[in-house]
Amino acid sequence: MPFLTVDDEGNYLSCPECGSSNLTRKGYKETKDGLRKQRWLCSYCNYRTIYPARNSRDTITENVRLSKQKQGYQDRNRIERKSFREYARVENAVSELNKNLIKILTKHKLSPLKRLKKENNSCIGVLQLSDNHLNERVDLPHNTFNYEIAGKRLKLLTERAKMFFKMYGVSNVLVAFTGDLLNSDRRLDEYLTNAGNRSAAVFCAVDLYQQLIRDMKRSFNLSVLSVSGNESRIKDDYGWADVVATDNYDHTIVNILRYIFKGSDIDFIDGDPMEKVVDLGGQKVLFIHGHGRIKANHETAINQIKGVYTSRGINLDYVVSGHVHSARVGDTSARSASLVGANDYSEKALNLESRASQNCYVFHNNGNRDGIRIDLNNVENIKVGYTVAEETQQYHAKSYDKLHEPVTIMKIQV
Repeated sequence: MPFLTVDDEGNYLSCPECGSSNLTRKGYKETKDGLRKQRWLCSYCNYRTIYPARNSRDTITENVRLSKQKQGYQDRNRIERKSFREYARVENAVSELNKNLIKILTKHKLSPLKRLKKENNSCIGVLQLSDNHLNERVDLPHNTFNYEIAGKRLKLLTERAKMFFKMYGVSNVLVAFTGDLLNSDRRLDEYLTNAGNRSAAVFCAVDLYQQLIRDMKRSFNLSVLSVSGNESRIKDDYGWADVVATDNYDHTIVNILRYIFKGSDIDFIDGDPMEKVVDLGGQKVLFIHGHGRIKANHETAINQIKGVYTSRGINLDYVVSGHVHSARVGDTSARSASLVGANDYSEKALNLESRASQNCYVFHNNGNRDGIRIDLNNVENIKVGYTVAEETQQYHAKSYDKLHEPVTIMKIQV
């Protein structure tokens, strides 16, 4: 509050009744001891006094400093309390997801793994699983996607991949998960109230992938690699919790697979959760999801990525990515499409035509490399695919509703 009135001694004056500093001189008053005192009139409450409150400049300066300091403490405490509340909500939500995951893993037992040993070190195969978006539902005239279709498409992918690898005499195969395995909602209120759906979706994904891995293991020696995508993150601001779940469903799913196959000879490759470089037949291959790294001009982005790694002393031979939902197998890089194929968003919002497919590669010791796109759009001939228990197929109602545009019906009264 600014002080408008100053006495002859330089003190800042204020009304002792209301605290206003808008005082005016209003004559004099003689005290009982014969002293002549200045009378002051408060312009705000009309209170008259010869004893106004007097404040020195130093006192006011110190009071203002203390008030600002107090306000600063209050602001910091408010921010810290808000940050803690948000952290606690995420922590509680992820812990609840952990409980549901453990409950489902305890209830449902998976089949044991049979070991197979054979070697052909002249080449190595790669089966890429990218942008599978499990737990998404699509109902279009020309494309349907749900857990049943996902199981059939993964089964078809396995059959075609086996044919491709056996043609080259491959005995060692790398199963590469390159992100966005699960379709998820990241709004905090939805996540807090749907841990059951989330844990069921994670279990369904694990169940489908463990069947694929067991199927591939019957014919090949396997290694597993995983990098996380952007759509499978739990929420925009990451939180951390113990046991099974972290901040990304991709990481969660592969960690559960690692736990399931811990007694086998399947090698789960550790490293950077966002991008990994693997030596395949003497060729340095980078696996990434592609968000952030790869821009509109694909070739330019790949060259820039290679330049960054070259500065670190790593000369990349090939880059494998996903994210764009559009398949491409090139000379120095490749990207996979989606397991889902066309949906309402891609067609109505982005004006894109899409098909379900995934990629396979063979890297040879002499530096050659072969790759194919396996079309998975039509699975009518697949009578039985990989399956999940019906009681675990819980779709998020809000996610399903997002796939459908509202229809307005106009009623005309005659």
